[in-house]
Amino acid sequence: MTEAIKHLERSLSAIRSERVIHAVGRVKRFDGQIIHASAFPASVGQECRIYLDDGSWAEAEVIGFLDEYTVLVLTGGKGAIVAGARVETVKRVDLVPCGDALLGRVFDGAGNALDGMEAPVLREKWPLRGERVNPLRRRPVKQALDTGVRAMNALLTVGVGQRIGIIAGSGVGKSSLLSTIARYTTAEVVVIGLIGERGREVSGFVEELQQSPSFAHTIMVAVPADQSPVLRIRGVYRATAYAEYFRARGKNTLLMIDSLTRVAHAQRELGLALGEHPTAKGYPPSVISLIGSLLERAGLDGDTGGSVTAIYTVLADGDDTTNDPVVDTSRAILDGHIVLSRRQAEQGIYPAIDLGASISRTMTDCVSPGQMTRARKFRRLLSLWEQNRDLVLLGGYQTGQDPELDQAFALYPQLLSFITQSMHERSGLVESEARLQALFP
Repeated sequence: MTEAIKHLERSLSAIRSERVIHAVGRVKRFDGQIIHASAFPASVGQECRIYLDDGSWAEAEVIGFLDEYTVLVLTGGKGAIVAGARVETVKRVDLVPCGDALLGRVFDGAGNALDGMEAPVLREKWPLRGERVNPLRRRPVKQALDTGVRAMNALLTVGVGQRIGIIAGSGVGKSSLLSTIARYTTAEVVVIGLIGERGREVSGFVEELQQSPSFAHTIMVAVPADQSPVLRIRGVYRATAYAEYFRARGKNTLLMIDSLTRVAHAQRELGLALGEHPTAKGYPPSVISLIGSLLERAGLDGDTGGSVTAIYTVLADGDDTTNDPVVDTSRAILDGHIVLSRRQAEQGIYPAIDLGASISRTMTDCVSPGQMTRARKFRRLLSLWEQNRDLVLLGGYQTGQDPELDQAFALYPQLLSFITQSMHERSGLVESEARLQALFP
């Protein structure tokens, strides 16, 4: 019996024997969504109710302690909160209900169904914040994952169990690329977390994906930007917990989070509310800690043979991919990154992948030496064309001076056709490699 299955049994036993002990405090201060209550025995992560004058209540979660106060953040409910209002603990939210009934469904950060269907019957549990895994139990990344995107399959191959980031400014096609991968990947289970995005974008993403046959093995967790920062963070934890659960059952799972930057913004709100000192670009230290612990939860399970391959979008403010602390931190931890180019997007090249600035650190272990050589040649010729385009157009270069540059300009239409792909076109691993081999026999 594996450790993962043993943990599931321990979790079930803990839930059966759990006793709710109510603790009571009083509201002392209320600033926006942040509530300072009198100190009462509650731990971080405890869910509470704040009782209002009209007999209803608002929901909140304990996020920490400051001086003599217990600090909470609103997570739901409407009404006027007044000083002295009763605060009562309800339950903890450390364990996430899991099961096959999650597939083909859409949930919010608290696990409530958003698709208008009845709540699923889930009989198993998984820790919301995961379990610390011995790094020696991690299997190395050796097998390629089919994403359905030609440029990624052939030139930036993603490995099963790899963690990779999609870095770009706003409106360059991050969400569209995720949607394409979700529809055409060969992963057994796909978990998508839409965290801090516009409500209209969430609705469009869900509606488009629901029309695809792949939605039957997809789980979506959607927490729009107007939700509490606690729910946004809980949403990314919940999506990751779902992926870990299916990995523990031996499934090859693809986890996609859009976006990691919005998660960092949510943690910044909470950190500043707890009195943390802002550092680089206003981010407190807890943001860096959160990113590290979150990204480390993906990977291969050496016991069950399952995997969590993770793709995180990272928003580069002002298209700055070098000085943003969230970009820098995630890029240092991830096993590769794909940079999307606004210039290519403006030229109508989709997906707008900047091959020169992108890298997959596990590609060499997942593809044949021949494909690796051809991929490097492709990237080299495309880079030569981009660097010398203006020189050639201005007449400063004569054909025959550099055979490699001549080849780059002769093959450019084919190179451009290779990296351009419609959102409704699928290009599998075998097909992508065969087309690359046809370019460079």
